[in-house]
Amino acid sequence: MIKRLIAGVFGIIILMLAVAIGLDQWISLRTQPYIYDEVQTLPHRQVGVVLGTSKYYRTGVINQYYLYRIQGAINAYNSGKVKYLLLSGDNAQQSYNEPSTMRRDLIAAGIPASDIVLDYAGFRTLDSIVRTRKVFDTNDFIIITQRFHCERALFIALHMGIQAQCFAVPSPKNMLSVRSREIFARLGALTDLYLLKREPRFLGPLIPIPAIHNIPDDAQGYPAVTPEQLLALQQQLEAEKKAAIAKAAADKAAADKAAAEQAAKLKAEQEANEAAQAETEDTEPAPQPEPPKPVGRNPFRQ
Repeated sequence: MIKRLIAGVFGIIILMLAVAIGLDQWISLRTQPYIYDEVQTLPHRQVGVVLGTSKYYRTGVINQYYLYRIQGAINAYNSGKVKYLLLSGDNAQQSYNEPSTMRRDLIAAGIPASDIVLDYAGFRTLDSIVRTRKVFDTNDFIIITQRFHCERALFIALHMGIQAQCFAVPSPKNMLSVRSREIFARLGALTDLYLLKREPRFLGPLIPIPAIHNIPDDAQGYPAVTPEQLLALQQQLEAEKKAAIAKAAADKAAADKAAAEQAAKLKAEQEANEAAQAETEDTEPAPQPEPPKPVGRNPFRQ
């Protein structure tokens, strides 16, 4: 009796594992056509959604998954595949802020701050994907994360009727434990989508990308400029300032050089005059001594 019970328990466990692995592979096959491994093959889209993760492990070691996602976002932006980067991550605690951390590193890498949008309520992959559609008004975008995460994110998007593709960035070599946990994460996603029918924890007002600028009725007319024109004007003024500083430095260097040359010329002329005067003094004849006067005869002398 006990042997049969143990065998039955093992049978159920094996069956559950087989079902879990089967569902895992089904999600992978379902999303395969929408995943791109090379940035060159990515389609052009307006928005790239970077799914957040912690930058450091609890031990203080930097998270390679984070580094690969940041580099993937940089590559997608610099190659012109996306125009804006939406950074979606967890901001539940004041000391832990995934979107702001990603923003700081992307700006340090040269990404303009004006092309970066933050989603502070991306607590789960489901939240990030659905909020991109319902809050940021973007229905066709590029997801940037590792392949195993791409598959789950894309499955959620397909289930919600959202058009999306994924740029699969590299994964660290030792990821067996992470990939094992992903199986259970996919089972949780299936439960949320088909049984619980969950929605994001927070939604909020519509924030289109790029944001629509509301202009009040009493706004100043000409010569008002758009934010883009203002940014271009600031860049032009900075360039002109740098050019003026460079020109002033060049003029000062030229003036200093001319003054040095004039001083050297005057010194050379003075030295030449002194040398000529010294030579004249050396060649002038010495004065001749006066001849002695003849002694006359004394008439009184016998």
